[in-house]
Amino acid sequence: MDSKAALGPIQDLLVRHGARTVSEGAITVMPGGASTRRYFRVALAEGGSAVAMFVPEGSKAEEIDKAEVGTRWPFLEVRDLLAERGLDVPRILAEDTRKGWLLIEDLGDDTLAQYLLRRPEQKRAVYTRAVQDLARAQAALWALPDGCVVSRRAFDFDLLRWEIEHFKEWGIEGRGHSMTADDEATFAGIADRLARRVADLPRGFVHRDYQSRNLMVREQGGEDFSLVWIDFQDALLGPRAYDLVALLGDSYQEFDRAFVEARLDEFAEARGLSRVDRDGLGYEFDLVTVQRKLKDAGRFVFIDRVKQNPGFLKFVTPTVLKVKAALERLSDDDDMRTLHQVLARALPDELG
Repeated sequence: MDSKAALGPIQDLLVRHGARTVSEGAITVMPGGASTRRYFRVALAEGGSAVAMFVPEGSKAEEIDKAEVGTRWPFLEVRDLLAERGLDVPRILAEDTRKGWLLIEDLGDDTLAQYLLRRPEQKRAVYTRAVQDLARAQAALWALPDGCVVSRRAFDFDLLRWEIEHFKEWGIEGRGHSMTADDEATFAGIADRLARRVADLPRGFVHRDYQSRNLMVREQGGEDFSLVWIDFQDALLGPRAYDLVALLGDSYQEFDRAFVEARLDEFAEARGLSRVDRDGLGYEFDLVTVQRKLKDAGRFVFIDRVKQNPGFLKFVTPTVLKVKAALERLSDDDDMRTLHQVLARALPDELG
């Protein structure tokens, strides 16, 4: 969709917002990600700007889930919940969900990833804030309203197992690799047990994609800033480590192990975890890393092959290497040690 096609719906949103209408020249197409959503920056006649967001199927989850479609967009329901619990999220200026449109606050272009390109010296500060915000959010969202869309969805066995199979289909077979019959059977058994182990971890609120492209940096003068959460429409129940893996195992970023451990320590301190619980968190982090990053690697190939978007292919190998590092840390675990061996035979250049 170009700015000409978007002009009419955006004019309607501006009227709903109580703003003056604008010409096509005031609308700029913004870059999108892997989803079907489209964004347009609108220069307001009164000054300033807003962002128009078009969501073709706004009532449905972006990622696979088993929840029934509700009457209110998950993006809006989760946004309201997060705002109510004290999280910084975009303001909604106008909505026309029947036609698939929202007008939201313009947060600028500084995702956490973009911000660090011009302010690399702030890396520790922004990631410390991110893990502290996450700890605060998990505590604030421990009890959810009855019927909340988040509480109707979860990382259960079926979903987690599907994601691992998604890696096999696209991360291995989709790239022209294969397993022997024996290795396929071994992989299937370990995948079942891994999905069960992650599904059985205690559940709480999970953003689902809490990473450097889904956090916006709102500068507040000097060195002060806040992090604004976006892309939270697929939030669900899952392990406490899941969003930490998304953040500190981010496929778009590189961290040394000391950096990751320091951030896990900060999260544990913010949550008031004991030493024993902190050690348990580290184990959960590695276990979830294996499951999540396998899924990510497969998804990047899927996005290329099915959605005709090759922009994520460069992240496949770095993502698989994050799986390798986690498997090496879990080498005392029989299943994880065997999984490493099976994957090394299928993908020798990455996991050998």
